[in-house]
Amino acid sequence: MILTVLGAAAGGGVPQWNCACRNCSLARAGLLPRMTQSSVAVSLDGTEWVVLNASPDIRAQLAASPRFAPSVLRGSPVKAVVVTNADVDHIAGLLSLREGTNFDLWASVETHAVLSADAVFGVMAEGTVIRREVALDIGFGPLPGLVVTPFAVPGKVALFLEETMGTGHRMGGQTVGLEISGNGRRAFYIPGSADVPDWLLTRVEGADLLFFDGTVFDDDEMVREGVGTKTGSRMGHVAIGGPGGTLERFSGSRIGRKILIHINNTNPILRPDSPEREAVLAAGWDVAQDGMEVSL
Repeated sequence: MILTVLGAAAGGGVPQWNCACRNCSLARAGLLPRMTQSSVAVSLDGTEWVVLNASPDIRAQLAASPRFAPSVLRGSPVKAVVVTNADVDHIAGLLSLREGTNFDLWASVETHAVLSADAVFGVMAEGTVIRREVALDIGFGPLPGLVVTPFAVPGKVALFLEETMGTGHRMGGQTVGLEISGNGRRAFYIPGSADVPDWLLTRVEGADLLFFDGTVFDDDEMVREGVGTKTGSRMGHVAIGGPGGTLERFSGSRIGRKILIHINNTNPILRPDSPEREAVLAAGWDVAQDGMEVSL
């Protein structure tokens, strides 16, 4: 199994177009790697691929690697897209995949409802893009030999739905994690989770690979940095540090490799010399970067 990080950042990327925070400024100066918005591609043979979340940067992400170049006049090695929620940074890229090449679009009933309610997503022509509904805790096969099992994780509805559906955390098809199995290997992709409950620790135990929500290190990070008013919890993301945070909750877990992804531009783990980065590495975690590839 091959997993390629197309984008490692949270919404807005690094640098974010309108942000001069420390990390964004360092990235503009070439002192930190630039990062596009969160997406991962997975394959069993390096020929046919499934994209997990279609970020607004997907055109540039696919163009950046020869792996995703068409082998015919019109076509793509991307055979399917799986979407974990209806956040803009996970669905907007679907509008860039509208040029008449067939692929399957897998998502929960809730996420498909959001896409169907917005006429702009009609550019994904019926019969070309096949919209397939997934059921929680039931595996499906987007590629021969690859099984993806979606499961609910603590989360909330997308930002643009909060006015009508509320801001509280909930469990259901609004936010899902993905268990990915093939060739005797097992990986997880969970770019957004508002908590780390005991059952989630049990589910991922013994996995070969875990990509997990690394949005903020401290819950009040964006407020302290002066770039926003929302905490990580308010946005539906568990903090990496602190009591009940990712480092504490996963301490002692047996997972082959643990990688933080969906990293906000304010997160100090992006700086190699920060104590937060040292704490993450000391706890056995890696920090995702665009172009990172993991072979299992």
